[in-house]
Amino acid sequence: MSANTAQKSIMTAGEDSARRNQVPESLRSGDQPWRTVFEHSGIGVAMAKGALEKPYEEIKQLKDQLYQENFTLTRERDRLRLLLEVNNVVVSTLDLHELLGAISTCLRRVIPHDYASLALYEPESQQLRLHALDFVAGRGSMQEGVPVPMEGTPTGLAFRSRQPVLINQFNFDQFPSELTSGLLAAGLKSGCCLPLLSPGRVSGVLNVASLSENAFTEADVELLGQVANQMGVAIENTLSLYQIVELHNNLTDEKLYLQEAYAEISKLKDQLYKENLALREEIDQASMFEEIVGSSRALHRVLSNVAKVAPTDSTVLITGETGTGKELIARAIHKRSRRSERAFVKVNCAALPPSLIASELFGHEKGAFTGALQRRLGRFELAEGGSIFLDEIGELPAETQIALLRVLQEREFERVGGGQPIAADVRVIAATNRDLKAAVAAGTFRADLFYRFNVFPLAVPPLRERLEDIPLLVEYFIGRYASQAGKKVRNIHKRTLDLFQSYHWPGNLRELQNVIERSVILCEGETLSVDESWLGKEPDQAQPLRPLAEKLLEQEKEMIESALAASKGRVAGRSGAAVKVGMPPSTLEARIKALKIDKKQFSSG
Repeated sequence: MSANTAQKSIMTAGEDSARRNQVPESLRSGDQPWRTVFEHSGIGVAMAKGALEKPYEEIKQLKDQLYQENFTLTRERDRLRLLLEVNNVVVSTLDLHELLGAISTCLRRVIPHDYASLALYEPESQQLRLHALDFVAGRGSMQEGVPVPMEGTPTGLAFRSRQPVLINQFNFDQFPSELTSGLLAAGLKSGCCLPLLSPGRVSGVLNVASLSENAFTEADVELLGQVANQMGVAIENTLSLYQIVELHNNLTDEKLYLQEAYAEISKLKDQLYKENLALREEIDQASMFEEIVGSSRALHRVLSNVAKVAPTDSTVLITGETGTGKELIARAIHKRSRRSERAFVKVNCAALPPSLIASELFGHEKGAFTGALQRRLGRFELAEGGSIFLDEIGELPAETQIALLRVLQEREFERVGGGQPIAADVRVIAATNRDLKAAVAAGTFRADLFYRFNVFPLAVPPLRERLEDIPLLVEYFIGRYASQAGKKVRNIHKRTLDLFQSYHWPGNLRELQNVIERSVILCEGETLSVDESWLGKEPDQAQPLRPLAEKLLEQEKEMIESALAASKGRVAGRSGAAVKVGMPPSTLEARIKALKIDKKQFSSG
């Protein structure tokens, strides 16, 4: 009933009473108002009292109803506010301790309590572990992190049943555990345990208790249940984050471990590769000359220079025809150097495709080119601290010549596909059977690189210039190959030795070595003899090579002079001598200079 309705009821009641109890005219006074008469009249008081009793009761009922509705609305507001605050905490806090503290603060403002805790489930140990949120009454009597039994505790029952559990003085004895006894000893008389439900599982239990009896109503339990559900989701998210962080840390540690292990494996692999290469080099060396054999004056000059240059770190350029033993001289230099305990690495530049020479010399990074599936060390890195022997350097492509020039000048290089400079502590020994000066003049070999290589030149004489060494060499090779073949070849037929000393040996030591190995295999006695047809010509038909070379030079000179005469001394141009002889102008200029042709004598014609 509204206030207006009550007022109308009062007015109606007054009018009815006036009609039933008419006041005599004599009781009214013209000098006094009706109110004065009414107040002093017992009849009036009775009339007013009777008229007001009913609306007063109705007003009182309205007041109680409004109070109850206001209380309900206030409690609902507080409930929603608590849920909102808990939700804000849930979405803004991922640290478990901060989360629990913030929820406890929110909870106390709405539901009075003297104790609050969380029991979180640990899958590893399959037990609940206590985390105190608030314990004003008995602080210190409950230890943080103690396990909560699944049996004999209201907390365990709420976890197992997934339903709220109310406790009071009447059912405390149903939970005969030390934990429950401790709470009773602290003076707690009622409580509520609510499971923290998250999708698919229970993450723990929210425990709230009070020093008062029956402190928690059904509405409190409902509200705490909603809070517990939010806490369940929040704790699940937090624990998931912890697991993700832990997994990330573990993966990071595993990654670091794998990186270290990979680095160690790479290091061991590189070391194994170096040792394998060194072993192969030793095997190759064993299959070649064990020592330089000979006593000729030409060989003595070379060995004297080897003894002088070996102790230094100077670059050496060894020249000579194919098969003269240039690699043997290079090994002799390395053996007598301060680097003799380190690797001697050989690279045959002529045997490598031009596209792979740079990768072979300097190595490459993973993915540097198609097929580069992993990082690979180059020969310069493998020779670190030792010596590298670059055989047939006259065959190097132009781009590799530039890279080699950098190594010789700056003592550093870069892997193919890499940008990190690598220091090169390597002694360089190079060899060639080509005329590098002519190659420089022809523009096929860099002049600056030639001068870097040519710091200390060593010219190895061909076998035809050291014929007096042939008996010693023959004896050495017979002993070597007879031992390998298991034969007892002790000497050589005199005619065969004379044949060897009269032959010009275009293949030099390598040819002599092959002929003797073949002879030992076919030999059936103790004396070695050779079939003369193996040497290509009869001894009396053998001719030295130098006259032929001189004749070729004369023919070349005549051809160039004829072209210069026809072009009136002009080299370049459409009618120049270069077009007539089929050479680039720069190459022709180099040949004119090498053959000492005077162009001026043709310009006046």
